[in-house]
Amino acid sequence: MSQPYARAFYSSIQWQECREAYAKSKRYLCEDCLAKGLYTPGEIVHHITHITPENIGDPMVTLNFDNLRLVCRKCHAEEHKQRDRRYVVDEYGRVYSKQ
Repeated sequence: MSQPYARAFYSSIQWQECREAYAKSKRYLCEDCLAKGLYTPGEIVHHITHITPENIGDPMVTLNFDNLRLVCRKCHAEEHKQRDRRYVVDEYGRVYSKQ
């Protein structure tokens, strides 16, 4: 789910129209899968530079096609797991900080 500060943006007409236009421009296919030769429906228009409270009012970040990527749910989860994970879990289920 989106952060509280971003909810109004994600429900805005501007974002809905931008998201649809971007997905259409990519023929509704996941860009990451397509790069691997796989044809998977894209479901999420992902911001490459993530939206923050500081940049949410900047259309060059929020609505710019150069900052967007259409991905499937699996690729989106992988993107966030790699970027956001602050811990690792070993084969015994023990959790360790990445630091």
